[in-house]
Amino acid sequence: MAERKQKILIVDDTPENITILMELLCDEYAVVVASNGQRALQLAGSESPPDLILLDIMMPGMSGYEVCSKLKENPYTADIPVVFVTGLSDESDEQRGLDLGAVDFILKPFSPSLVRARVRNHLELKKHRDNLELIVEERTRELILTQDATIVGLGILAEYRDVETGLHLRRTQHYVRLIAEKLKEQPSYSGYFNTLNMRLLFNSAPLHDIGKVGVPDRILLKPIKLTADEFETMKLHTIFGRDVISRIEGNMHDNSASAFLRFAEELAHTHHEHWNGTGYHGMKGEEIPISGRLMAIADIYDALTSSRIYKPAYSHEEAVKIITEGDGRTMPEHFDPVVLQAFVGLGEEFCRISESYRDVT
Repeated sequence: MAERKQKILIVDDTPENITILMELLCDEYAVVVASNGQRALQLAGSESPPDLILLDIMMPGMSGYEVCSKLKENPYTADIPVVFVTGLSDESDEQRGLDLGAVDFILKPFSPSLVRARVRNHLELKKHRDNLELIVEERTRELILTQDATIVGLGILAEYRDVETGLHLRRTQHYVRLIAEKLKEQPSYSGYFNTLNMRLLFNSAPLHDIGKVGVPDRILLKPIKLTADEFETMKLHTIFGRDVISRIEGNMHDNSASAFLRFAEELAHTHHEHWNGTGYHGMKGEEIPISGRLMAIADIYDALTSSRIYKPAYSHEEAVKIITEGDGRTMPEHFDPVVLQAFVGLGEEFCRISESYRDVT
């Protein structure tokens, strides 16, 4: 299949100038023409935009300067290189055009060899730039897939190690995203919950219990209440999780590549912290990362609504009551008040996720 010809848009209100430029360029390029600024903007913004624009300055109605300014203001057309073709030879005219974003000036009367050389050079530059952007996009996609695969693999490890939790990891993952979506509506959180952070938070959530790989079976799988010493050992899973993820990060020499594990490390370490400072490691209030605050309430809700060897499952209503009113072990003071308020407003959605990912017994 023949390679697509690069497209050039000629914008000039003088037919003679258009004819000269078309004769110089039409054999090698696909050429389209506009005789005024408004038509030029329409063609530039079409589904098949030009690769280069040759733009006259002195035109009735909208001048070339105005056209160039509008092209650069529009994200869709901003990257199309603009070459001014003009009889204005004053240095200030050229400076004004360059300041507006033009890449070059060609003075009238035309030198055919100069026109061809300038056009060819700028189109080659654009082709290389476009190819570079495609390469960057492809590498970015590959990096995202690698990051996601790493997190999923670690999450599977956590699931195999703690078989009793069943779909706990999936449910808490969706609970965390629900709360994050709710908090994103608040100005104080909107900057934190951007698109990238939302993706990383959702993907990292299943790793919050990965540290349980370091807890002995006799404690992790014990069917009755743990002793005080055993509970202290169980608490270490937050340290184990933090440290194993930290070691993975340490083996990634590119800081930008390892940053995707930041949420996983936070979640593993801080999901048992309490807002009032009575959690595993005594973190208090805003010392606790936002990710840990979200997982704290998602984890408790899921623990309450799931059956275990040592306890039956509470209903959604009972779990909400315990979280919001307390039962001696779980207290509303344990949770970030803003996160708790968001949770209360998401009752139906939490119940739906709980039912959708119910453990099969």
